[in-house]
Amino acid sequence: MMRLFDAFSNNTKGILCLMAAVVFLTLSDSIIKWLSPRYALHQIMLFRAGFAMIVVLCIVHFEGGLAALKTRRPMLHLLRGTLLVCANMFFFLGLATMPLAETVALFFVSPMFICLLARPVLGEKVPGASWVAIFIGLCGVIIMLRPGADLFVLTSVLPIMAALTYAAIQMITRKLGMHDKAGTLTFYIQVAFILIGSAMGLVVGDGRFNDHDNPTFEFLLRAWVWPALDDFGLLALCGFIVGCGGYLMSQAYRIAQASVVAPFEYTSLPFALIIGFVLWGDWPDWVSFAGSVLIIMSGLLIVYFENRSASRLTTKGRIARQP
Repeated sequence: MMRLFDAFSNNTKGILCLMAAVVFLTLSDSIIKWLSPRYALHQIMLFRAGFAMIVVLCIVHFEGGLAALKTRRPMLHLLRGTLLVCANMFFFLGLATMPLAETVALFFVSPMFICLLARPVLGEKVPGASWVAIFIGLCGVIIMLRPGADLFVLTSVLPIMAALTYAAIQMITRKLGMHDKAGTLTFYIQVAFILIGSAMGLVVGDGRFNDHDNPTFEFLLRAWVWPALDDFGLLALCGFIVGCGGYLMSQAYRIAQASVVAPFEYTSLPFALIIGFVLWGDWPDWVSFAGSVLIIMSGLLIVYFENRSASRLTTKGRIARQP
């Protein structure tokens, strides 16, 4: 199996890693949404990071041991970890009051942000036709947001903020991945979660700021309570799968072009739709469904244009090398 995997190109390896990662991370999102009515967000994040660190340290052991954690860019790692904490908080605060599938669909503007940032930040060329796909995706997002409609809520903007932050994270991942392994990248992420989660627990963990009726603020400022046994098991499972998912995600963007692998994050949308329907009975209305279709279409078009552009460059290179 490993020999077969080694035979793939780096972009193909990145795509496979990313598709596996989104399955793990969608399961993690579902567990957090399930626990959100009972526990504070920063408490869940701290417990999750603690269990995820066990998985990460096992990965680091196989990637060269603790020596692999040495890095020449500790501040960049710290910035990446902090941004990921912010992205998670934006996403989960929106998830607390929105259906899982709709939250995930709005977050999927991130591949478009990644494509927009790939050229100025990474110097990766984005095919001209991809701008059409990006425009289609943005139309889908606007349809789902429904600005000016009675159904519009401010919390629906939170997944968009998470997407923009996440896109910036993947730019940093690509730069760090040129020097550091995926296990190292994942380790410093969990360190950031533990540090920030602990700090928030010390500041607001007693619930003294929780005087809001808004469920979003309540999720953020709720007092800490010790988890019930069943919930403790869910937190441990959440930490395990997010440790695996975070590693696979870091590996995907470390070894492959960001603009190539990013659209495959859309594979989590049908999975989120099924989980949301089974656990909460959520099913998008026709407007949300139409917006989701446009967003998915945008991702597929980006993949098509990227592959076509890569094929043309390869063909030109072969012609140039001919005598």
